[in-house]
Amino acid sequence: MKNTKTSSAFLIVQGTSILKAFAALSLFIILIFSISGLLTSLKPQYRLMSTSVNEAATNVNGELLYQFMGWENHHFLKVGNSWVTTPKLTNLIFTLSSNINLNDPRSLLGRELPGFYQFDGKILVAGEGTNYTNMPVESAPPIEIMKEEREAALQNLEGLDKPSDENSSPAPGQTTGGRKVVYVYFSHNRESYLPYLKGVTNPDLAYHSQINVTKIGDQLKTSLADRGIGSFIDKTDIQAALNKKGWKFWKSYDESRTVVQTAMTGNHDLHYFIDIHRDSQRRDKTTVTINGKSYAKVAFIIGGKNPNYEKNAKLAKELHDRLEKKYKGLSRGVIIKNAAGSNSIYNQNLSENAILMEFGGVDNTFEELNRSADALADVFSDFYWQAEKVNQDTQQPSTKQ
Repeated sequence: MKNTKTSSAFLIVQGTSILKAFAALSLFIILIFSISGLLTSLKPQYRLMSTSVNEAATNVNGELLYQFMGWENHHFLKVGNSWVTTPKLTNLIFTLSSNINLNDPRSLLGRELPGFYQFDGKILVAGEGTNYTNMPVESAPPIEIMKEEREAALQNLEGLDKPSDENSSPAPGQTTGGRKVVYVYFSHNRESYLPYLKGVTNPDLAYHSQINVTKIGDQLKTSLADRGIGSFIDKTDIQAALNKKGWKFWKSYDESRTVVQTAMTGNHDLHYFIDIHRDSQRRDKTTVTINGKSYAKVAFIIGGKNPNYEKNAKLAKELHDRLEKKYKGLSRGVIIKNAAGSNSIYNQNLSENAILMEFGGVDNTFEELNRSADALADVFSDFYWQAEKVNQDTQQPSTKQ
Protein backbone atom coordinates (compact mmCIF):
# COMPACT_ATOMS: atom_id res chain seq x y z
CA MET A 1 0.00 0.00 0.00
CA LYS A 2 2.86 2.30 0.87
CA ASN A 3 4.60 1.59 -2.44
CA THR A 4 1.41 2.42 -4.32
CA LYS A 5 1.15 5.79 -2.59
CA THR A 6 4.82 6.49 -3.30
CA SER A 7 4.39 5.64 -6.99
CA SER A 8 1.32 7.83 -7.24
CA ALA A 9 3.14 10.72 -5.61
CA PHE A 10 6.06 10.25 -7.97
CA LEU A 11 3.75 10.27 -11.00
CA ILE A 12 2.05 13.42 -9.74
CA VAL A 13 5.42 15.15 -9.32
CA GLN A 14 6.52 14.01 -12.76
CA GLY A 15 3.28 15.16 -14.33
CA THR A 16 3.56 18.52 -12.63
CA SER A 17 7.13 18.95 -13.89
CA ILE A 18 6.11 18.10 -17.42
CA LEU A 19 3.19 20.52 -17.29
CA LYS A 20 5.52 23.24 -16.04
CA ALA A 21 7.97 22.51 -18.85
CA PHE A 22 5.28 22.70 -21.51
CA ALA A 23 3.86 25.83 -19.90
CA ALA A 24 7.31 27.44 -20.05
CA LEU A 25 7.71 26.35 -23.67
CA SER A 26 4.25 27.69 -24.59
CA LEU A 27 5.04 30.98 -22.90
CA PHE A 28 8.32 31.16 -24.83
CA ILE A 29 6.54 30.52 -28.15
CA ILE A 30 3.86 33.12 -27.36
CA LEU A 31 6.60 35.60 -26.49
CA ILE A 32 8.38 34.95 -29.81
CA PHE A 33 5.18 35.48 -31.81
CA SER A 34 4.39 38.63 -29.84
CA ILE A 35 7.84 40.07 -30.48
CA SER A 36 7.61 39.10 -34.17
CA GLY A 37 4.27 40.85 -34.47
CA LEU A 38 5.64 43.94 -32.78
CA LEU A 39 8.67 44.03 -35.07
CA THR A 40 6.60 43.74 -38.24
CA SER A 41 4.30 46.54 -37.11
CA LEU A 42 7.17 48.99 -36.68
CA LYS A 43 8.03 51.53 -39.34
CA PRO A 44 10.81 50.29 -41.67
CA GLN A 45 13.42 52.67 -40.25
CA TYR A 46 12.95 51.17 -36.76
CA ARG A 47 12.95 47.51 -37.76
CA LEU A 48 15.81 45.10 -37.20
CA MET A 49 17.69 44.14 -40.34
CA SER A 50 16.79 40.73 -41.74
CA THR A 51 20.41 39.61 -41.38
CA SER A 52 20.26 40.31 -37.63
CA VAL A 53 17.08 38.27 -37.25
CA ASN A 54 18.59 35.49 -39.34
CA GLU A 55 21.72 35.38 -37.20
CA ALA A 56 19.66 35.20 -34.01
CA ALA A 57 17.42 32.49 -35.45
CA THR A 58 20.37 30.28 -36.28
CA ASN A 59 21.09 30.03 -32.55
CA VAL A 60 17.67 28.50 -31.84
CA ASN A 61 17.39 24.81 -32.69
CA GLY A 62 15.82 21.61 -31.41
CA GLU A 63 18.64 20.94 -28.99
CA LEU A 64 18.20 24.38 -27.44
CA LEU A 65 14.46 23.88 -26.99
CA TYR A 66 15.06 20.56 -25.24
CA GLN A 67 17.51 22.30 -22.96
CA PHE A 68 14.94 24.98 -22.16
CA MET A 69 12.57 22.21 -21.10
CA GLY A 70 15.40 20.52 -19.25
CA TRP A 71 15.68 23.46 -16.88
CA GLU A 72 12.27 22.43 -15.55
CA ASN A 73 12.57 18.67 -15.99
CA HIS A 74 16.09 17.23 -16.09
CA HIS A 75 14.82 14.03 -17.73
CA PHE A 76 14.61 15.93 -21.03
CA LEU A 77 18.39 16.34 -21.03
CA LYS A 78 18.74 12.58 -21.30
CA VAL A 79 17.43 12.75 -24.88
CA GLY A 80 20.79 14.00 -26.11
CA ASN A 81 23.66 12.03 -24.60
CA SER A 82 26.21 14.36 -26.20
CA TRP A 83 24.94 17.41 -24.27
CA VAL A 84 27.58 17.70 -21.63
CA THR A 85 26.45 21.00 -20.10
CA THR A 86 23.46 23.26 -20.35
CA PRO A 87 24.30 26.76 -21.61
CA LYS A 88 24.24 29.56 -19.06
CA LEU A 89 21.08 31.62 -19.34
CA THR A 90 22.98 34.93 -19.30
CA ASN A 91 25.30 33.84 -22.13
CA LEU A 92 22.37 32.53 -24.14
CA ILE A 93 20.34 35.73 -23.82
CA PHE A 94 23.40 37.82 -24.67
CA THR A 95 24.10 35.76 -27.79
CA LEU A 96 20.50 35.85 -29.02
CA SER A 97 20.13 39.58 -28.42
CA SER A 98 23.49 40.75 -29.78
CA ASN A 99 24.60 38.01 -32.22
CA ILE A 100 27.94 38.06 -30.42
CA ASN A 101 29.36 34.70 -29.41
CA LEU A 102 31.62 35.08 -26.39
CA ASN A 103 33.53 31.99 -27.55
CA ASP A 104 34.35 33.55 -30.93
CA PRO A 105 35.88 37.06 -30.84
CA ARG A 106 35.36 37.41 -34.60
CA SER A 107 31.62 37.87 -33.94
CA LEU A 108 32.45 41.10 -32.06
CA LEU A 109 35.25 42.32 -34.32
CA GLY A 110 33.15 41.70 -37.40
CA ARG A 111 30.69 44.34 -36.19
CA GLU A 112 33.28 46.89 -35.17
CA LEU A 113 35.86 46.72 -37.97
CA PRO A 114 34.79 47.59 -41.54
CA GLY A 115 35.38 44.72 -43.94
CA PHE A 116 36.24 42.25 -41.17
CA TYR A 117 33.19 40.15 -42.08
CA GLN A 118 35.19 38.89 -45.06
CA PHE A 119 37.25 36.82 -42.64
CA ASP A 120 34.06 35.17 -41.43
CA GLY A 121 34.16 31.55 -42.45
CA LYS A 122 35.16 28.10 -41.39
CA ILE A 123 38.45 26.45 -42.25
CA LEU A 124 37.35 22.95 -43.18
CA VAL A 125 40.87 21.86 -44.10
CA ALA A 126 43.84 24.09 -43.30
CA GLY A 127 46.72 24.22 -45.72
CA GLU A 128 50.26 24.88 -44.59
CA GLY A 129 50.33 28.19 -42.68
CA THR A 130 46.60 28.85 -43.08
CA ASN A 131 44.68 30.26 -40.11
CA TYR A 132 41.90 32.75 -39.41
CA THR A 133 44.24 35.73 -39.75
CA ASN A 134 45.19 35.06 -43.38
CA MET A 135 42.05 33.62 -44.96
CA PRO A 136 41.26 34.62 -48.56
CA VAL A 137 39.83 38.13 -48.87
CA GLU A 138 37.42 39.35 -51.52
CA SER A 139 37.30 43.09 -52.19
CA ALA A 140 35.08 44.98 -54.61
CA PRO A 141 36.71 47.40 -57.06
CA PRO A 142 36.10 51.15 -56.74
CA ILE A 143 33.13 52.41 -58.72
CA GLU A 144 35.31 54.15 -61.34
CA ILE A 145 37.10 50.87 -62.04
CA MET A 146 33.79 49.04 -62.43
CA LYS A 147 32.51 51.54 -64.94
CA GLU A 148 35.74 51.56 -66.97
CA GLU A 149 36.29 55.25 -66.24
CA ARG A 150 39.90 54.46 -65.44
CA GLU A 151 42.12 51.56 -66.44
CA ALA A 152 45.84 51.25 -65.79
CA ALA A 153 48.43 51.02 -68.54
CA LEU A 154 50.04 47.60 -68.90
CA GLN A 155 53.63 46.46 -68.41
CA ASN A 156 55.75 43.27 -68.26
CA LEU A 157 53.75 41.61 -71.03
CA GLU A 158 56.62 39.80 -72.74
CA GLY A 159 55.83 36.13 -73.24
CA LEU A 160 52.37 36.26 -71.64
CA ASP A 161 50.60 35.00 -74.77
CA LYS A 162 52.70 31.85 -74.88
CA PRO A 163 51.44 29.19 -72.42
CA SER A 164 54.09 27.58 -70.28
CA ASP A 165 55.06 24.04 -71.28
CA GLU A 166 57.59 23.27 -68.55
CA ASN A 167 55.20 20.81 -66.90
CA SER A 168 53.66 19.38 -70.06
CA SER A 169 53.20 15.63 -70.15
CA PRO A 170 53.72 13.17 -73.01
CA ALA A 171 50.83 12.19 -75.25
CA PRO A 172 48.08 10.82 -72.99
CA GLY A 173 47.19 7.15 -73.08
CA GLN A 174 43.51 7.98 -72.72
CA THR A 175 41.43 10.99 -73.69
CA THR A 176 37.90 12.32 -73.46
CA GLY A 177 37.94 12.53 -77.27
CA GLY A 178 35.81 15.40 -78.46
CA ARG A 179 34.00 15.66 -75.14
CA LYS A 180 34.62 18.73 -72.99
CA VAL A 181 34.07 17.62 -69.41
CA VAL A 182 35.53 20.58 -67.46
CA TYR A 183 33.96 24.03 -67.56
CA VAL A 184 36.07 26.96 -66.34
CA TYR A 185 34.57 30.42 -65.89
CA PHE A 186 35.27 33.70 -64.07
CA SER A 187 32.59 35.45 -62.02
CA HIS A 188 35.06 38.27 -61.29
CA ASN A 189 36.71 38.14 -64.68
CA ARG A 190 38.63 41.43 -64.38
CA GLU A 191 40.56 40.59 -61.23
CA SER A 192 44.16 41.31 -62.19
CA TYR A 193 47.71 41.32 -60.78
CA LEU A 194 49.79 44.35 -59.80
CA PRO A 195 53.03 43.35 -61.62
CA TYR A 196 51.24 44.03 -64.94
CA LEU A 197 49.52 47.30 -64.02
CA LYS A 198 51.85 50.23 -64.52
CA GLY A 199 51.98 52.63 -61.59
CA VAL A 200 49.39 50.72 -59.55
CA THR A 201 50.30 49.65 -56.00
CA ASN A 202 46.90 49.62 -54.32
CA PRO A 203 45.44 46.07 -54.23
CA ASP A 204 41.92 47.51 -54.51
CA LEU A 205 42.82 48.84 -57.96
CA ALA A 206 44.10 45.52 -59.34
CA TYR A 207 41.47 45.16 -62.06
CA HIS A 208 41.85 45.16 -65.83
CA SER A 209 39.67 44.25 -68.80
CA GLN A 210 42.46 42.46 -70.73
CA ILE A 211 45.16 41.13 -68.40
CA ASN A 212 43.34 39.29 -65.65
CA VAL A 213 42.42 35.88 -64.23
CA THR A 214 41.00 34.68 -67.54
CA LYS A 215 44.56 34.08 -68.75
CA ILE A 216 44.91 31.34 -66.13
CA GLY A 217 42.20 29.52 -68.04
CA ASP A 218 44.39 29.39 -71.15
CA GLN A 219 47.15 27.59 -69.29
CA LEU A 220 44.75 25.27 -67.50
CA LYS A 221 43.08 24.29 -70.77
CA THR A 222 46.44 23.48 -72.40
CA SER A 223 47.62 21.50 -69.41
CA LEU A 224 44.40 19.50 -69.14
CA ALA A 225 44.54 18.75 -72.88
CA ASP A 226 48.08 17.45 -72.44
CA ARG A 227 46.57 14.93 -70.05
CA GLY A 228 43.71 13.93 -72.32
CA ILE A 229 40.97 15.99 -70.67
CA GLY A 230 38.81 18.30 -72.78
CA SER A 231 37.76 21.60 -71.22
CA PHE A 232 35.83 24.71 -72.14
CA ILE A 233 37.13 28.09 -70.95
CA ASP A 234 34.32 30.64 -70.80
CA LYS A 235 35.70 34.20 -70.82
CA THR A 236 32.35 35.97 -70.76
CA ASP A 237 32.91 39.53 -69.53
CA ILE A 238 30.71 39.41 -66.44
CA GLN A 239 31.81 42.90 -65.42
CA ALA A 240 30.67 44.37 -68.73
CA ALA A 241 27.29 42.66 -68.32
CA LEU A 242 26.94 44.17 -64.84
CA ASN A 243 27.73 47.63 -66.18
CA LYS A 244 25.20 47.24 -68.98
CA LYS A 245 22.46 46.24 -66.54
CA GLY A 246 23.45 48.77 -63.91
CA TRP A 247 24.02 46.01 -61.37
CA LYS A 248 26.33 46.21 -58.36
CA PHE A 249 29.50 44.14 -58.10
CA TRP A 250 27.93 41.75 -55.59
CA LYS A 251 25.50 40.64 -58.32
CA SER A 252 28.39 39.02 -60.21
CA TYR A 253 27.34 35.52 -59.21
CA ASP A 254 23.77 36.12 -60.37
CA GLU A 255 25.10 37.13 -63.76
CA SER A 256 27.58 34.27 -64.06
CA ARG A 257 24.88 31.82 -62.98
CA THR A 258 22.95 32.38 -66.19
CA VAL A 259 26.16 31.82 -68.17
CA VAL A 260 26.82 28.51 -66.41
CA GLN A 261 23.22 27.32 -66.79
CA THR A 262 23.32 28.05 -70.51
CA ALA A 263 26.53 26.04 -70.83
CA MET A 264 25.06 23.12 -68.89
CA THR A 265 21.99 23.08 -71.13
CA GLY A 266 24.07 23.18 -74.31
CA ASN A 267 26.63 20.54 -73.34
CA HIS A 268 25.61 17.60 -71.16
CA ASP A 269 29.19 16.29 -71.16
CA LEU A 270 30.24 19.06 -68.77
CA HIS A 271 30.73 17.49 -65.38
CA TYR A 272 33.14 19.70 -63.42
CA PHE A 273 32.75 23.44 -62.93
CA ILE A 274 35.56 25.71 -61.70
CA ASP A 275 35.08 29.41 -60.99
CA ILE A 276 38.57 31.01 -60.91
CA HIS A 277 39.29 34.12 -58.84
CA ARG A 278 42.24 36.09 -57.49
CA ASP A 279 42.74 36.72 -53.76
CA SER A 280 43.35 40.23 -52.40
CA GLN A 281 46.01 39.04 -49.94
CA ARG A 282 49.66 40.02 -50.45
CA ARG A 283 52.58 37.99 -51.76
CA ASP A 284 53.84 36.59 -48.45
CA LYS A 285 50.51 34.82 -47.93
CA THR A 286 49.92 33.69 -51.51
CA THR A 287 53.30 32.39 -52.69
CA VAL A 288 55.26 29.22 -52.00
CA THR A 289 58.55 27.77 -53.26
CA ILE A 290 58.44 24.12 -54.33
CA ASN A 291 61.59 22.39 -55.60
CA GLY A 292 63.26 25.74 -56.10
CA LYS A 293 60.40 27.22 -58.17
CA SER A 294 57.90 29.87 -57.10
CA TYR A 295 54.19 29.00 -57.26
CA ALA A 296 51.05 31.04 -56.62
CA LYS A 297 49.11 29.36 -53.85
CA VAL A 298 45.54 28.24 -54.45
CA ALA A 299 42.58 28.09 -52.09
CA PHE A 300 39.29 26.22 -52.38
CA ILE A 301 36.20 28.22 -51.41
CA ILE A 302 32.90 26.46 -50.73
CA GLY A 303 29.57 28.25 -50.27
CA GLY A 304 28.08 27.21 -46.95
CA LYS A 305 24.63 28.57 -47.83
CA ASN A 306 24.28 25.83 -50.44
CA PRO A 307 22.19 23.14 -48.62
CA ASN A 308 24.31 20.42 -50.24
CA TYR A 309 27.68 22.10 -49.82
CA GLU A 310 29.17 18.94 -48.25
CA LYS A 311 29.28 17.33 -51.72
CA ASN A 312 31.18 20.27 -53.19
CA ALA A 313 33.48 20.27 -50.17
CA LYS A 314 34.23 16.59 -50.76
CA LEU A 315 35.62 17.34 -54.23
CA ALA A 316 37.60 20.33 -52.93
CA LYS A 317 39.09 18.27 -50.11
CA GLU A 318 40.05 15.50 -52.54
CA LEU A 319 41.93 17.93 -54.78
CA HIS A 320 43.53 19.63 -51.76
CA ASP A 321 44.79 16.28 -50.44
CA ARG A 322 46.26 15.37 -53.81
CA LEU A 323 48.02 18.74 -54.06
CA GLU A 324 49.43 18.22 -50.57
CA LYS A 325 50.99 14.92 -51.64
CA LYS A 326 52.56 16.15 -54.89
CA TYR A 327 52.97 19.90 -54.32
CA LYS A 328 53.34 20.35 -50.57
CA GLY A 329 52.26 23.82 -49.42
CA LEU A 330 50.58 24.85 -52.68
CA SER A 331 47.03 24.62 -51.33
CA ARG A 332 45.94 27.04 -48.64
CA GLY A 333 43.11 24.68 -47.75
CA VAL A 334 39.34 24.40 -48.04
CA ILE A 335 37.34 27.34 -46.67
CA ILE A 336 33.60 27.32 -46.02
CA LYS A 337 32.09 30.78 -46.50
CA ASN A 338 28.74 31.46 -44.85
CA ALA A 339 28.81 35.14 -43.87
CA ALA A 340 25.53 36.97 -43.36
CA GLY A 341 24.83 39.31 -46.23
CA SER A 342 27.21 37.54 -48.62
CA ASN A 343 26.40 35.23 -51.54
CA SER A 344 28.05 32.14 -50.04
CA ILE A 345 26.53 29.84 -52.68
CA TYR A 346 28.74 30.74 -55.63
CA ASN A 347 26.54 28.78 -58.08
CA GLN A 348 27.67 25.56 -56.42
CA ASN A 349 24.08 24.41 -56.00
CA LEU A 350 24.05 23.84 -59.77
CA SER A 351 26.34 20.82 -59.44
CA GLU A 352 27.96 18.79 -56.68
CA ASN A 353 31.17 19.05 -58.75
CA ALA A 354 31.29 22.85 -58.68
CA ILE A 355 34.06 24.67 -56.81
CA LEU A 356 35.51 28.16 -56.55
CA MET A 357 39.29 28.58 -56.55
CA GLU A 358 41.47 31.52 -55.62
CA PHE A 359 44.64 31.58 -57.72
CA GLY A 360 47.39 33.57 -56.02
CA GLY A 361 47.08 37.15 -54.79
CA VAL A 362 47.53 40.64 -56.21
CA ASP A 363 51.34 40.36 -56.28
CA ASN A 364 51.75 37.08 -58.13
CA THR A 365 53.04 36.74 -61.69
CA PHE A 366 51.64 34.62 -64.49
CA GLU A 367 54.80 32.54 -64.42
CA GLU A 368 53.83 31.51 -60.90
CA LEU A 369 50.14 31.25 -61.74
CA ASN A 370 50.79 29.03 -64.77
CA ARG A 371 52.84 26.64 -62.65
CA SER A 372 49.91 26.39 -60.26
CA ALA A 373 47.52 25.78 -63.17
CA ASP A 374 49.79 22.96 -64.33
CA ALA A 375 49.86 21.50 -60.83
CA LEU A 376 46.06 21.59 -60.60
CA ALA A 377 45.74 19.92 -64.02
CA ASP A 378 48.23 17.27 -62.90
CA VAL A 379 46.33 16.22 -59.77
CA PHE A 380 42.92 16.73 -61.35
CA SER A 381 43.76 14.40 -64.23
CA ASP A 382 44.86 11.70 -61.77
CA PHE A 383 41.60 12.15 -59.90
CA TYR A 384 39.49 12.25 -63.07
CA TRP A 385 40.88 9.11 -64.70
CA GLN A 386 40.71 7.21 -61.44
CA ALA A 387 37.06 8.21 -61.03
CA GLU A 388 36.36 7.23 -64.64
CA LYS A 389 37.88 3.80 -64.08
CA VAL A 390 35.72 3.27 -60.99
CA ASN A 391 32.62 4.29 -62.94
CA GLN A 392 33.45 1.94 -65.80
CA ASP A 393 34.07 -0.96 -63.43
CA THR A 394 30.74 -0.44 -61.68
CA GLN A 395 28.85 -0.20 -64.98
CA GLN A 396 30.30 -3.39 -66.47
CA PRO A 397 28.07 -6.45 -65.89
CA SER A 398 29.57 -9.13 -63.72
CA THR A 399 30.80 -12.29 -65.51
CA LYS A 400 30.72 -14.40 -62.38
CA GLN A 401 28.20 -17.22 -62.26
